[in-house]
Amino acid sequence: MTDQTIQLGNGGMQPDDTGAMPDLLGPRALMWRKFRRHRVAYLSLWVVVFIYAMALFGEFLATTDIQQTNRRAPFAPPMSIHMFVEGEDGSRQLLLHAKGLKLTLDPVERRRTFAEDPDKVIPLGFFVKGFDYHLLGVIPMDRHFFGPVNPKDRVYFWGADRLGRDIFSRIVMGTRVSMSIGLVGVAMSLVIGVSLGGLSGYYGGWVDNAIQRLIEFLRSIPTIPLWMGLAAAIPLDWPPLRTYFVVTIIVSMIGWTSLAREVRGKFLSLRGEDFITAARLDGLSDWQVIRLHMVPSFSSHIIASLTLAVPLMILAETSLSFLGIGLQPPTVSWGTLLKEAQNIRTIIQAPWLLIAPGSVIVLAVLALNFLGDGLRDAADPHAH
Repeated sequence: MTDQTIQLGNGGMQPDDTGAMPDLLGPRALMWRKFRRHRVAYLSLWVVVFIYAMALFGEFLATTDIQQTNRRAPFAPPMSIHMFVEGEDGSRQLLLHAKGLKLTLDPVERRRTFAEDPDKVIPLGFFVKGFDYHLLGVIPMDRHFFGPVNPKDRVYFWGADRLGRDIFSRIVMGTRVSMSIGLVGVAMSLVIGVSLGGLSGYYGGWVDNAIQRLIEFLRSIPTIPLWMGLAAAIPLDWPPLRTYFVVTIIVSMIGWTSLAREVRGKFLSLRGEDFITAARLDGLSDWQVIRLHMVPSFSSHIIASLTLAVPLMILAETSLSFLGIGLQPPTVSWGTLLKEAQNIRTIIQAPWLLIAPGSVIVLAVLALNFLGDGLRDAADPHAH
C-alpha cells in the first residue's frame, strides 16, 4: 500500500536503473521538444535564421556595390557557374569560374542580346577582394564571401537591371529593409495590441466598448486606400530613413487589431481565475497582475501569433513599394526591386527581374508561415 501511494504521489513515474526519478521538463522545454517534432517548422526555422543572417551580413555576401551601374550590361542575363575549364591540349582542369557575356545585335528584333563568351573566363573564389564596406556598420573590410577573383570583373549570378546593376547584390541588401520592417512592425503591433487588448479584456465596460469600436472602425476601412492615403502624406523630399520609419508605422496601423482581439479574449477568460483573484487579494496592483500573471500565462501564444504576423508585414511593405506609395529608390527593398518589372516589355526582355525577387519573397513568407504554424502547435497544451 505504501509503495502504491508513493507511485501515485510521483505522477505514475517509475525510477530509472540508478533509482533516480526522471527530470520534469518545464513549459519551455516541452514546447521546444514538440516544436522539433514538426519537421517542416524546424527546417523553416533555419531558413528564417539564414535569411536574417543574410540581412545582417549583406555587404559581406554581396558581390558588387548595389548602386554601381554598367552601361554595357543593361538587362544582362544570369551567368552560370562552371567547375572545369578546357586547356589548349583538350584537357580539363578544375577551376571554379563563370563565362563572360558577349553583346550582339539581333537584326530581326532590332535589340541588343547577350550570349555566353567561351573565350572569356572569369575565375571565382571565396573570401575575395571587392568594394569597401563596414561590416555591421563598424568594421572596415573589403573581403566578400564569394565572387570574382579579380575585383574589376563583373559577374551577374541573377542577372542585371536596366542600368546594369547586379540583381543578386540588390536582393541581398534589400533583405535588410524588407525583413527589418517585418520585425519593427510586429514589435509596434505587439505593444499596441497587448496594451489595448489587455485594457479591453481586463476592465470591460465602457473601456471595452470604446476599444472594440475603434478596432471595428479600423478593420472596416479598405486596406489599400488607407495605405495610399497615409503614404500620400509623406513628403517626397524626406530622407530614406525617415520614410522607412513612417512606412513601418503605416504597416503597423492595421496589424495590431487582430492581436488586440486575441489578447482581449484571453484576458476575459483569465480575469475570473482563482490565481488572479489570489493575486488581487495579495495586494498587487492591476498593472502588476497583468504584467506578472496574465500576460506570461499565454506568452507562447503571443509569440506564435507574432511569428505569423511577420510575413503579413513583409507583404504589406512589398505591396506599398510595388505600387509606388511606399519606399522609393534609391532605397533598396524587395518591393522596389519588383517595381522594376511593372511593364510587359521588361518582363519579356528580362524575366529575372520578376522571378528573382519574387522567389525570395515567396520563400521568406512560406518559411515564416510554417515557423508560425509550428510554434502555434507547440504552444497549444491540448495538441499531441
